[in-house]
Amino acid sequence: MITNARPARRSVLVFALLFACSTACFAADPSAAQQDASSTSKSHVKPYALIFATVWNADSTPAYGVTVTLRRTDQKKPKWSQMSNHSGEVAFRVPAGKADYILEADVKSSNSKTKPEAKVHIENDERIDTGIHLIK
Repeated sequence: MITNARPARRSVLVFALLFACSTACFAADPSAAQQDASSTSKSHVKPYALIFATVWNADSTPAYGVTVTLRRTDQKKPKWSQMSNHSGEVAFRVPAGKADYILEADVKSSNSKTKPEAKVHIENDERIDTGIHLIK
């Protein structure tokens, strides 16, 4: 006996189409999206501020590979340290809240006699952009 397999294929396609539509309807439900957003906003991420700096050479080109340290003004030793990337950029994530910081560039790699630094004041959870210029 020879049977036709087309009705079976058609029912599988119809089932797959109905399944796709039902999942799309559930995904488009705005109340479900709000519940997901509220559950992720209550995660354990503490608020932070971002200090973003660019290190510049004496000829105003980005300085790659310069070690930059960050410390609070009331402390003597730096708490954070990072090396500048190919664009001369570094970024430090610090606790949110009112505080003053000092960025210092390592001058061992350059011929600079003074220690290049930049002072940064943080009020809350914000981003501060600054720069450090290496002087010959």
